[in-house]
Amino acid sequence: MEENGGGTSFSLVRYNNPVLIDKQDDGGSSPRPKSAPASASPRESREETEEILDSILPPREWEEDGKLWRQSVSSTPATRLDVMNLQEQLDLKLQQRQARETGICQTRRELYAQCFDELIRQSTINCTERGLLLLRVRDELRMTLHAYQTLYESSIAFGIRKALQAEQGKTDMENYIAKLEEEKAGLEKEVSDLKITCQMVEKRAQEQKLAEEKKHAEEINFLKRTNQQLKAQ
Repeated sequence: MEENGGGTSFSLVRYNNPVLIDKQDDGGSSPRPKSAPASASPRESREETEEILDSILPPREWEEDGKLWRQSVSSTPATRLDVMNLQEQLDLKLQQRQARETGICQTRRELYAQCFDELIRQSTINCTERGLLLLRVRDELRMTLHAYQTLYESSIAFGIRKALQAEQGKTDMENYIAKLEEEKAGLEKEVSDLKITCQMVEKRAQEQKLAEEKKHAEEINFLKRTNQQLKAQ
């Protein structure tokens, strides 16, 4: 775990004590805390390990009271007790920050990412090759996660776009249906008017037919009477 500085936030990754950086410096990297005197070979190996650690987990910098501070990850090997403390700190922070146990949770993701970085730090100190391999695994996981996130966001955008299109299509269809219903009502009224007209025409034709039949019958009766009168003379 980190040895907290004044301007740093909590991290499960173990850091050295912050080092004050001279702002007038030419931009060179800050020196790490001096290690105890040792033979040349172990010291060179440790410096190489520290450089690799800085490339894997870059030092943190912040400004406080007009002073620039830098904090590098610790190159101290981890013990079994350190790993147990890391697990306890992880569980504690998950509980304190109320991380969700299932589903998508940014808080849980950040804490587990810090825990993985700390394990990479510990592995790199013991075996550089193992640490670099774990780094590849971490980067691959992050890239895969980012790809899934991009796919998720694009699918959400696609779904929203399709929903809007469906809503627009629904509105257009409702307007079209309303138009057809209006046309239907107009046609039904026209049919009703035509039926009334047909009934009136049929009634008038029937009345005219009856009138003509009556007139024809009267003419026949008149002719019969006239014929009878002529025979009687």
